[in-house]
Amino acid sequence: MHKLVVLYPKPADPDHFRDYYVTNHLPLVMDWPGLLAWRYSFDVAATKGEAPYFAVFEGDFADAAAMAAAQASPQGQRLAADVANYATGGAVVIHYPVQDGTG
Repeated sequence: MHKLVVLYPKPADPDHFRDYYVTNHLPLVMDWPGLLAWRYSFDVAATKGEAPYFAVFEGDFADAAAMAAAQASPQGQRLAADVANYATGGAVVIHYPVQDGTG
């Protein structure tokens, strides 16, 4: 599996961010081809001090190629362009292959 994570610093208007994200951005996420699962939270906390991020999104893809195809798709291009409509604090996008482990 390959994971895409978007970390959002605090926006200028947190209420607008929340409303726009849920009402407009997440419906675009639901149409993203190749996305196996997704989750998000506005309740980001740090174990010590103040969290550097306001919100987080996680998306799961079968592999890096599936993620790249999703990003290059028309839906992926719309998603990327839409970020400017709510994330006034910017966005940090990271991705990585997930290694399974057992304890």
